[in-house]
Amino acid sequence: MHSFFRSIQTHAASRSLASLTALAIGGICFAGASVSAAPAKAPVKAVAPGAAATKAQIATSVKKGLAYLRKTQGSDGAWQQYPGITALVTLGFLRNGVNEKDPAVAKACTYLAALAKPNGAIYTDKFGPGQALPNYNTALAVTALHATRNPKYAGIIKKAQNFLTTSQFDEGENFKPSDRQYGGIGYGSKEDNPDVSNLQNALEALKETGYPKNSEVFKKALIFLQRCQNRKESNDQAWSGNDGGFIYAASGESKADEYTKSPHSSYGSMTYAGLKSYLYCNVTRTDPRVKSAYTWLRANYDVAQNPRMGKDGLYYYYHSMSKTLSVWGEKVLVDARGNKHFWGQDLARSIVRQQRPDGSWVNTVPRWREDVPDLVTGYALVSLANCRSSL
Repeated sequence: MHSFFRSIQTHAASRSLASLTALAIGGICFAGASVSAAPAKAPVKAVAPGAAATKAQIATSVKKGLAYLRKTQGSDGAWQQYPGITALVTLGFLRNGVNEKDPAVAKACTYLAALAKPNGAIYTDKFGPGQALPNYNTALAVTALHATRNPKYAGIIKKAQNFLTTSQFDEGENFKPSDRQYGGIGYGSKEDNPDVSNLQNALEALKETGYPKNSEVFKKALIFLQRCQNRKESNDQAWSGNDGGFIYAASGESKADEYTKSPHSSYGSMTYAGLKSYLYCNVTRTDPRVKSAYTWLRANYDVAQNPRMGKDGLYYYYHSMSKTLSVWGEKVLVDARGNKHFWGQDLARSIVRQQRPDGSWVNTVPRWREDVPDLVTGYALVSLANCRSSL
C-alpha cells in the first residue's frame, strides 16, 4: 500500500473522476383519434435513506476539518514540509468546493509549482533521498494543480505526465514483458520495485489530467496489475492464489501476511487500488479480472477496518475505497450475502464519527504515518467529498 512512505512510508490520491452518468430514457406519447398511451414512468433513482441529513453532517465535518488545516499550514504554504501531504490536503480543499482564490490553497499551489524540476518531477530532496519519492509526490502534486483548473499550470502538468510515463518499468530500463516488474511504477529510484500503490497514483494522475487513454502506459500497466492479483487465470506468477483480490507487488509481497498468517494475502486497500487501476486502463466491468476483484470486495465490505489489515492504513483504505467506488459509478453495493449498502452514507458516517474535537482525524495505529493529523485529515476530507457525490 503505501506509496508514500519509505521514510514517510505510503500512500495516497483525489476526487471522484469519471463518474458514470446515468441515462434517463423518457417515453414519447403519440396521441391520435384511436390510439392513446399512458405516460412512461420516470426511472427511480437510488437515494440513501437520510441522505440530506448525511450531507449536512458531511458539510459540518468538512468545515471543521478545513478550519483545522488552515491552522497547521506552514508559512511556505506546505503541510509537514512535504509535497505529497501538501497535495493531498490541497485536494481536500479543492474537492470540497474551495477554489484557488482561497489563500491557503493559493499558497499550497505556489509551493507545489515551485518544486517542479526540469524533467517534470515535482518533489524535494531537502530532507534526503529517503523522503524524495519522486513518483509518489509528482502524481499527487500534478493531480492537485490540475484540480485548480488554472491554465497557468499547463506546462508543469505536461512535463509531469511525461515524467510519470517514463518512470514506468519497461524497455527503457531494459525490462521485458516477461519480467515481473514490467509495466509497474515504484517510488522513483531505479533500485525500487514497482508496486500497486505507486502505480495507481500515477495512473490516476494521468487519467485526471487527460492523458490519452489508449497510450502505451496503460497497456503496459495491465501486465503488471495482472501479476498482483490473486487470480491464476491471468497471473503467471507461481505464488498466485485465486480469490480475486490484490496484493502489494508482483513479487508476491503482501502487507497483510502478518495478520492472516498466510502468504500473499489479498487485502482491502490494494484490491480497491487494483480495481480502480483496471478501470483506468480501459478494462470493462464485465471483464473476468474486474469481476473477480469486485467479488472479493463484495465479500469483504467494511467501513470499520481495512479488510485483512485491521486498523493499519485505515484512512488510506477509506481514500482508496471512496475513489474506486465513485469511479465504479453505483450508489449501492450489494455484498456477498445479498445485503444492500449505500456505501457513501456508510463510509461518511464512519469517518464523521471518528473526527476529533479540534476538527482533525488521526489513526490509533501509527503505521505508515497515520499518526500525523495533517495527512490523515487530508485523506478523510477527500474521502468525504467522494462520499458526498454518491448520495
